[in-house]
Amino acid sequence: MNEVRHAPGSNTENKARETPGLSVFKIAATYVGTVVGAGFASGQEVLQFFGKFGLLGFAGLLAATAMFGLFGWAILDMGMRLRAKSHLEIIRHIGGRWMGTVIDYVITFFLFGAFTAMAAGAGAIFAEQFQWPAVIGSAVMVVVTVATVMLGLRGVITSISMVVPVLLASVVGMAVWTLINKDFFANPVIGAVPFKAAVPFWPLAAVLYVSYNLVMAVAVLAPTGASYNRPGLLTKGAILGGIGLGLGAAAILLALAPNLPTAGGFEIPMLYVAGTLGPVFRTFYSIVLLAEIYTTAVGSLYGFTVRLAPEESPRARYYIIGTAVAAFLASLLGFSTLVRTVYPAVGYAGLLLLLGLTYGLIRRGKGIENQP
Repeated sequence: MNEVRHAPGSNTENKARETPGLSVFKIAATYVGTVVGAGFASGQEVLQFFGKFGLLGFAGLLAATAMFGLFGWAILDMGMRLRAKSHLEIIRHIGGRWMGTVIDYVITFFLFGAFTAMAAGAGAIFAEQFQWPAVIGSAVMVVVTVATVMLGLRGVITSISMVVPVLLASVVGMAVWTLINKDFFANPVIGAVPFKAAVPFWPLAAVLYVSYNLVMAVAVLAPTGASYNRPGLLTKGAILGGIGLGLGAAAILLALAPNLPTAGGFEIPMLYVAGTLGPVFRTFYSIVLLAEIYTTAVGSLYGFTVRLAPEESPRARYYIIGTAVAAFLASLLGFSTLVRTVYPAVGYAGLLLLLGLTYGLIRRGKGIENQP
């Protein structure tokens, strides 16, 4: 039987190269699931970046939503055109060898830091909700994450996309309940949190919030874009993902604001809010939160290890296990400490990534970007 050959770049060839089972929803859910996690779903990120600014915090979230959609699309699109196996191809493309190397180091470092924070976050939930030693929660999260990453990119995407709708429904539900049962605008202490804001100005907070989250997301979005060959679906997935992130963050801020400053004194502020709905919902949200921590842990560990070695490489398994052990030990520093120190620092460093993406978008708009 004669072998059928397709012309290079044809639609038939492109579809043949796609990872089976991908869709607009899975692209969006992968984007959202890679970003949300211990910091996001716990309320710590939203509280520290936007809670201090009161109603202006919502203006920051609106700006962040637009940036999530734009830059998420840029990463997916570049991943598709460059056939990226990790974030490195995109970083080198937009930053050149020297700047690309600097951005690469920032991203690689933060992926390890994010995985560490997720392990610490799991420990905090086990301690605050179940009164178990935090070290047990961290250990369980690390082991489950390692098992998932061993399955490769398809397993990562599937695990992430399954959890996202439950989290968004939960935080939106809490926001609606809070607005119905509490007078949001009558609260005289909106913006009163028992610590200094992570960033001094709300516009800068919006930029840094997107910056450090994209530093983490690019590691998964780049190979996801390479697994898909239909630009229109990538665009819709990025927009839907950006809206999902903005909606989720706004719902968290709506739920937290009337409960300040009390909620701000907890490692997991959203568990306090969930507790106001009753002990059953608090337990349910604890499980949802653990699931979201798991999705970000999976994305972070996968992105970190594929940067060190391709997932099909025999060395990959050793890198996965070694990274997991190191992250578990680092997670003993504590969750809120990691969010307050590591995240803003990486946000500033991640501005290099946003500048590079912006430069790539401008060049493409002018039709002068070099084709891969």
